[in-house]
Amino acid sequence: MADSAADPTANGSSVDGLKGNAQAAYNQIASGPVAQNVKDQHAKTSAEFSNLANSRQTPSQPAATGQPLTHYHSFFSELLSWNNPRASAIAYASVVSLIFVARYLDVVRYTFKLTWMALGVTVLAEIAGKTILGNGLATQLRPRKYYTVPRETLDSLIGDVHELINFFVIESQRILFAENVSASTVAAIGAFLSYYLVKIVPYWGLALVSTTLLFFVPLVYSTNQELIDHHLKQASDLVNSQTQQLRQVASKHTSQATEITKQYMGDYTAKAQQMIRGRSASPEASPKPAQSHLKDSDFPKAPKVDLRGKEEDSESESEEEPLIAA
Repeated sequence: MADSAADPTANGSSVDGLKGNAQAAYNQIASGPVAQNVKDQHAKTSAEFSNLANSRQTPSQPAATGQPLTHYHSFFSELLSWNNPRASAIAYASVVSLIFVARYLDVVRYTFKLTWMALGVTVLAEIAGKTILGNGLATQLRPRKYYTVPRETLDSLIGDVHELINFFVIESQRILFAENVSASTVAAIGAFLSYYLVKIVPYWGLALVSTTLLFFVPLVYSTNQELIDHHLKQASDLVNSQTQQLRQVASKHTSQATEITKQYMGDYTAKAQQMIRGRSASPEASPKPAQSHLKDSDFPKAPKVDLRGKEEDSESESEEEPLIAA
């Protein structure tokens, strides 16, 4: 025992042997199938996130008004289409984690707690260092130059925020004015269900359900696209056939109602003309003279002698009378 303690070469060789064994074990683990699988998954995940970031391009197809869309339209379309499954799964897990954190953790309270603890540690370290060592520990950890946000980074961030806000503004207007009838219908049904679910489901539960549907409905559709499209086509054909039958029936009843209306109108017109003609031809339509109760005996009889002869005789008599008097 004493010999081994006195021989430093043996101790050094034992330490080197332990280091060699540890390095060999690390290399074996690092080159093993598990580590290789982890490296492959990490590389694939990084590649998918790179593809997702590169998809932020302005779509070539503008809106119905001719306005260009934002690059977030392509980004969210690529994210929800599950073309990059690892990136989409990580995004869904992140959103769900944020919902649970906001529900079960008092984020504001813990933020204040972390702030006073960090400031307390730095202040105590600075005071203790100046008291004991003559130089504060926080001063030793202080960087030579404070970190600042570059203008390029801030401009890029503001541009991304501006594009994100415009994405929500444009999409809300496209849904409101039914640019895509299917999307507007789905939004209307979702709002209708949310109106009743909000009475029994908390807001965080409603957000969780909405996020799950938003991510997994496109996944289910892309996985079973042929089957879903087949059933949708059958439903569309059925609706179109029923609509065509309703149109034919409505057209038939409309034509019948039109013919009946024309027939009745013709009959009424003929009857009205007959009534008008009958009134104009009947004696009842002509005005009757007023009846008088006077008789012929109430009036003097008209003279039968010519009035002109009497006038000439009276004139001749008047001319002769003065001669006789003379």
